[in-house]
Amino acid sequence: MATSGPVTEKALKLLRNLPRVTIANLKDLPGNQRKYDKRRGLKKGRSHGRGTKGQGQRMTLPRLGFEGGNTPFYLKVPQEPYYRGHHLRREYPPLSLLQLQRMIDLGRIDADEPIDLTTLCNTNLYHIELHKRHFGVNLTDEGADVFAAKVNIEVQWTDEVTIAAIERNGGTITTRYFDPLSLAAVVNPLRFFSRGIPIPKCKLPPEDALEFYMDPKNRGYLADQEHISEGRLELAQKYGYKLTDIQEDPMFDMLTKRKNPSQVFFGLNPGWIVNLKDKCVIKPVDEQYKTYYAS
Repeated sequence: MATSGPVTEKALKLLRNLPRVTIANLKDLPGNQRKYDKRRGLKKGRSHGRGTKGQGQRMTLPRLGFEGGNTPFYLKVPQEPYYRGHHLRREYPPLSLLQLQRMIDLGRIDADEPIDLTTLCNTNLYHIELHKRHFGVNLTDEGADVFAAKVNIEVQWTDEVTIAAIERNGGTITTRYFDPLSLAAVVNPLRFFSRGIPIPKCKLPPEDALEFYMDPKNRGYLADQEHISEGRLELAQKYGYKLTDIQEDPMFDMLTKRKNPSQVFFGLNPGWIVNLKDKCVIKPVDEQYKTYYAS
């Protein structure tokens, strides 16, 4: 151990009187060429590859669903059973009775004619996007207490309250399924007819939806008409309104107008070609084509 002496005492006394070592009183080594910026407190020179831009300025944010890395966040969390097969489910964008009444009041829809998915899409207020697995319209009961129109409407999904609101005013409703090819034709008839191909024959619903469209309580298009009449009466007794007799209604023809299970458009049969240029309809004459589209 070194012994204390004059030099040691002088050094300790100097340390006691000097200020503490901080960033403010540090200086570069002799010979350093970088200059000191007094305004910013930074040394001018190269940044060694470290830019001044942030992550947002470089536009290097991860894409939606990713928090860094190659695994999306919904694969990092525990599995949820309801999420299984979400990309295969059929979607039915909702349309409320209030919106339907507003379309009728504004003249976007003629209530004296049957209403189907083509009519709704032609208003440009309701849209179907096929790439998102949309399969039609879901008519909801919002605005059921103010709905007052008498309509003959065809939808793809609905509930009991909505059916009661339609039939209370003397109208009729039908639930119907469209396969993807037929749905593409119904959503945009102008684009479909411009292709110059025959109107497709609508296929039957898949196995998981067949029961819904055969149930008279849902007013399915595959249900027996006698059972539908019984269901109309039961629903009127359940909700307490008087059911009008469609047979005596002056709009009987409009209210009872229906499509065949294989028919896509009103007044046009499968296999026909609509020629927009010549403004005519071309019907098949070959017996094999007739048999195929009629079956």
